Amino acid sequence: MGAGGPRRGVGPPDGGWGWVVLAACFVVTGFAYGFPKAVSVFFRSLMRDFGAGYSDTAWVSSIMLAMLYGTGPVSSVLVTRFGCRPVMLVGGLLAAAGMILASFARHLLELYLTAGVLTGLGLALNFQPSLIMLGLYFERRRPLANGLAAAGSPVFLSALSPLGQVLLERFGWRGGFLLFGGLLLHCCACGAVMRPPPTGLGPWPRADRAKDTAGDAPGDVEAAGARRFLREAPPSGRARRRLLDVAVCTDRAFVVYVVTKFLMALGLFVPAILLVNYAKDAGVPDTDAAFLLSIVGFVDIVARPACGALAGLPRLRLHVPYLFSLALLANGLTDLGSARAHSYGALVAFCVAFGLSYGMVGALQFEVLMAMVGAPRFPSALGLVLLVEAVAVLIGPPSAGRLVDALKNYEIIFYLAGSEVALAGVFMAVGTYCCLHHQSHSPEAVAGTATEGAASDIEDTEAEGDSEPLPAGTEEPGSLQALEMLSPRARSVEPEGEAEPGPGPESV
Repeated sequence: MGAGGPRRGVGPPDGGWGWVVLAACFVVTGFAYGFPKAVSVFFRSLMRDFGAGYSDTAWVSSIMLAMLYGTGPVSSVLVTRFGCRPVMLVGGLLAAAGMILASFARHLLELYLTAGVLTGLGLALNFQPSLIMLGLYFERRRPLANGLAAAGSPVFLSALSPLGQVLLERFGWRGGFLLFGGLLLHCCACGAVMRPPPTGLGPWPRADRAKDTAGDAPGDVEAAGARRFLREAPPSGRARRRLLDVAVCTDRAFVVYVVTKFLMALGLFVPAILLVNYAKDAGVPDTDAAFLLSIVGFVDIVARPACGALAGLPRLRLHVPYLFSLALLANGLTDLGSARAHSYGALVAFCVAFGLSYGMVGALQFEVLMAMVGAPRFPSALGLVLLVEAVAVLIGPPSAGRLVDALKNYEIIFYLAGSEVALAGVFMAVGTYCCLHHQSHSPEAVAGTATEGAASDIEDTEAEGDSEPLPAGTEEPGSLQALEMLSPRARSVEPEGEAEPGPGPESV
């Protein structure tokens, strides 16, 4: 293997074609998070042509975001059934078709159904599979990969908004929608490069067992590949297909993460939405007020990959959940401390601190979920998390807007949003600690420690033989307990049982 190949006998390649997958994930993430906000530059023209108010027009972006988050379980089911690449190709076509059809809309309802529902669904069918595929290609460098992919959101937001303004001035909103639809066809190109990871990275099943899965669906092949990569295959050696693994909800760590994301989504996006109007009410000129969002974007672009690289350090990799909770706490305290900021200098300082903490949250949120549930359960877990987050997104920002209209006071909104995000950070830290404490004192953990030597012998024997899956008692490396409890001695012993055998002539 080349420099981008795996360092051990079994595992994701952590490079090679994975960098192409990372670039595609960067583009898809940029479209998914940046596109619904960039469409807002057309709102004034839509209000004029359709004779509608701002709130009615803004529902186009709201529906798009609701589809992006709320269709997570649907995307999980489709990925499990058909695989990542076909789902992304169809999603790119749907997203482009939605904007193209929207350019011919005569009523707002038609915009809701095309630009809102159809394009939002297409973006959802691209976003979730790209994250799943990224987790299959990266393990050792996964925090850095997640940080680089997450940087697509501020980069594309900074580029799509000015582009939309130029298209609006030259071609009108209909021409702008039509060209944006053509731009979304790049999602199909991103889906085309999402080939499943190579299957020759070490000891894989023999040809006589490989034929048993030859007739499975592409989603089964990718799910089985994830299990082989991370050595989490079931004892029977056959991947049991679950279109949506709701059993992940019984995992205490996952429940903690879901509650954290719900609390976070209630207040995380509110300051960025209200920032420009807040600055204008404080007497800041319009141009300077609009530049505040650019400051947040520039800092965010730097913070996401930097935080991903930081989380990938060996000493911090085992404590990523706590780093995530620290980022949430910092973001919440930034909102609380800046509620009384009225001068332009204070607002610039707020934007720098907010962009830094916001970028940290964006870089770590999916890395924490991958580490908690593992790659085989990540598609289902991600779909359920996005569904819960959709509810919070539909509650938080609209409620903040209504409170501003009723109270004419932005300070209270900043206090509420900061309190919600800070509470999410505290809950994440306390919940993670309690889960680890419970797992370390559970009878299963004690029994697993007592039989660790026997399990290691079984693993060595199977690796030297025909590469059967690990026994059921072996700890999943993707679980939160393994993430925290993995010792240097265990890491030094692990390659000895995996690096010995190579792919023999009978291997696939």
